[in-house]
Amino acid sequence: MLRIEDLRVNYGGIEAVKGISLNVAEKKIVTLIGANGAGKSTTLRTVAGLVKSSSGRIYFQNTEITALPPDRIVSLGITLVPEGRRVFPDLTVQENLKIGAYLRKDNLTKDITWVYDLFPRLKERSWQMAGTLSGGEQQMLAVGRALMSRPKLMMMDEPSLGLAPLVVKGIFEIIREINRQGVTILLIEQNAFMALHTADTAYVLETGRITMEGSGRELLNDEAVRKAYLG
Repeated sequence: MLRIEDLRVNYGGIEAVKGISLNVAEKKIVTLIGANGAGKSTTLRTVAGLVKSSSGRIYFQNTEITALPPDRIVSLGITLVPEGRRVFPDLTVQENLKIGAYLRKDNLTKDITWVYDLFPRLKERSWQMAGTLSGGEQQMLAVGRALMSRPKLMMMDEPSLGLAPLVVKGIFEIIREINRQGVTILLIEQNAFMALHTADTAYVLETGRITMEGSGRELLNDEAVRKAYLG
C-alpha cells in the first residue's frame, strides 16, 4: 500500500533521514521503533506532506505522492494522528470529530456513530470541551478525529505517550480493532514491547537509517533489540 524508496530529509544542515526504504502492506500493522531523534516522526511527517524530502520517492497505492500537499494526501486516504494529541481544547468532542472530516461533503452521522462505538467514553462526553478530557480520552479523540476522514492508512505517532499502563493497553486494543476493520496502520511507539507485540512487520531506525527489519515477533525475540529497547 505504501512504499518509501531511498528517502532523505534534511533539517537545515542536518540529515535527519538518511536514505530509508520500507514497505507497508495493505491491512497490516507496521511499526517503526528507535530512540528519540532516530528519524521516526520525520518519516511520518514527510509521508503526510508536512515536511519535504530532499530526495527519494514515496508511493501510495502505486501513485507517487512525494511532492503532494497535505490536503491532497488526506484525500487519497492517508491520515496522521500526531504526537501529543493536539485536539482543539475549546471545541466539543463532537466538533473535533467533525473537523476530522473537513474534506468531506457527505453525511457524517454513520462515521460519528462508528467512532462512538469504538470509544463509548467519547459518546458520553460528546458535548464536553476537549480541553477538559483526560489524557487518555484526548488520545481517543485524536484517533477518532483521524478516522473521520475514512483513511485507508492511519499513521500514529506515539499514541501511548504519557498515558497510564491500563490506558495504554486499551489504546492498543483499539488499534488492533481498527486494523481488523480494514484500516492499515503505520505506528511509531516508544513502548517497543507493545508495538512489536502488535505489529505484523517492524523496522528499527537508528540515527536516520533502518538497521533491522522483520516480523514483530522476530524482533521481539531478537537479543540485540531486547537489550536496546526492551530492557
